[in-house]
Amino acid sequence: MNTNNTKLIAKNPTAYHNYTIEDKLEVGIVLSGTEIKSIRSGKVNLKDSYANIKNGEVYIYGMHISPYEHGNIFNKNPLRDRKLLLNKREINKLIGLTKQKGYSLIPISIYFKGSFVKLDLGIGKGKKLYDKRQDLAKKDAQKQIAINLKNKQ
Repeated sequence: MNTNNTKLIAKNPTAYHNYTIEDKLEVGIVLSGTEIKSIRSGKVNLKDSYANIKNGEVYIYGMHISPYEHGNIFNKNPLRDRKLLLNKREINKLIGLTKQKGYSLIPISIYFKGSFVKLDLGIGKGKKLYDKRQDLAKKDAQKQIAINLKNKQ
């Protein structure tokens, strides 16, 4: 994702906190013209979004794209379900993984790759409360180490 022609638009702030991400896929999204214009101005939110497989196709639910100011009648519902673009082999792999216990499809980030909007879709398991506490404790310990090293120099 970190090549010269990519521009990050939004990240899901709760993805790595609530899930252990084991694999990632880069997928496209079916969008309307006014949604693209709204995304270009950065008005997209992935916080409560998730992906699911319905009738052999993958959809993203709960992704909020604010209506474009100059869109008039062409604006779509901000929370509508949007189809994700994957090939059949990738969809079959996702079907197999999501049928296993605890696996979910989580949108991680949305970005422009050239002129196309792409989404990083993570495959992960939900964390338990004690896992989240351990992660927070590790982050806090790393932060304290960094502060102590900075103060010694």
